[in-house]
Amino acid sequence: MQHIQILNFNLKGINHDDFVEIADTMASVFAEVLGLLSKAWLADQEGNTYGGVYTWKDRQAMETFSKSSLFNDVANNPNFVNFTSKDFCQFFPKARYSRKA
Repeated sequence: MQHIQILNFNLKGINHDDFVEIADTMASVFAEVLGLLSKAWLADQEGNTYGGVYTWKDRQAMETFSKSSLFNDVANNPNFVNFTSKDFCQFFPKARYSRKA
């Protein structure tokens, strides 16, 4: 069953444009992470909250990432403070869509 992981942090010592440059550089690194189906980059410039929404093929892939050096580099980056990671099991109700398009 797919898993969703949401990482959030605040920027310290860098600004929004700096973060965008980091994201541009790191996108190809995240593209190679095994089991990662998608990553949505998050930015609330006004509230200084950044991060990502990760969709994993399963919980094991998420747990493997959470023990990786890449995860630790993000979690311990001195420019990313108040770091949080929250995971959710993704499920699909019988009516797979909440709203018709």
